[in-house]
Amino acid sequence: MKKTLITSALGALALSAISTASFAADTAACLITKNNTNPFFVKMKEGAEAKAKEAGIDLSSYAGKVDGDAGPQITAIENCIAAGAKGILITASNDSVVPALKKARAEGILVIALDTPLADSDAQDMTFATDNFEAGLLIGKWAKAKMGDAAKDAKIGMLDINKDNISVDVQRDTGFLVGFGIEVPNLKVLGSESDFRVIGHESSLANPEGGVKAVENLLAKEPDMNVVYTINEPAAEGAYQALKKAGKEKGVLIVSVDGGCPGVASVKSGVIGATSQQYPLLMASKGIEAIAAFAKDGTKPAASDGLTFFNTGVNLVTDSPADGVPSIDSAKGTELCWG
Repeated sequence: MKKTLITSALGALALSAISTASFAADTAACLITKNNTNPFFVKMKEGAEAKAKEAGIDLSSYAGKVDGDAGPQITAIENCIAAGAKGILITASNDSVVPALKKARAEGILVIALDTPLADSDAQDMTFATDNFEAGLLIGKWAKAKMGDAAKDAKIGMLDINKDNISVDVQRDTGFLVGFGIEVPNLKVLGSESDFRVIGHESSLANPEGGVKAVENLLAKEPDMNVVYTINEPAAEGAYQALKKAGKEKGVLIVSVDGGCPGVASVKSGVIGATSQQYPLLMASKGIEAIAAFAKDGTKPAASDGLTFFNTGVNLVTDSPADGVPSIDSAKGTELCWG
């Protein structure tokens, strides 16, 4: 017997419904991403759909409008609860989704965070993700090594998602700074460092338009900025556009995280110096496998290697390797991208 998704008129306007399939009562699942425009989340959806089809799970997918906007995600969670879903996969926009996810868990729904762990461990059963701190650490170490002695006088601009201390934002940001050799007093808060080399933190909303504006603001503070950290490759794309418009694209190191096929192409072309490659398809497919196992006999997923999450791996992609920093080139990155 099928259950119909209950969506209010307001929710219908707020949600970007990628799939409107009805739920099978015993094999229903939801995928809720931050948006449906970032190639990272597009690939995550592809991975989830392919594995769901293989596992006989009826998957419905939803997305918010932009990073940081949790309202549409909360509506989606409520609809998934009402529809009797067995599992929810979510890349949370921020921690305001926590109460809704706790409600889902109380209803017996398996909740798995993808890519972005939640601060409250009671809001999720498991996280399938890159070690985002390690991803930041790798690009930080690479940038420091490439600058050599000049690193001590670097002028660094930081492009975060926003100011909400989203876990993935904080972990990548602080990982980069630690990798670059900058003291970070509080690894759980953006901007706790006081090092003169950091020009400032700007919100990019993890998209090209935000990247443009963020770099314009940073250049206004420091015209000689020579390192740009970006939360992801869409933001890096915007950063490069702004630098090029200002005639400052040469001599500025841009580093990023995601390792998507477009991002790896930007490494190959020299727009991005190095990026840490994640594997969203693997995150999503492992998440669906976990829901299938839970629906079958109640088994819940376990963390990997003594961590508090299931680590889906990370590789630094660059065509300009640095001593002491393990990496793969853009050819290998292209082969692996979005795996």
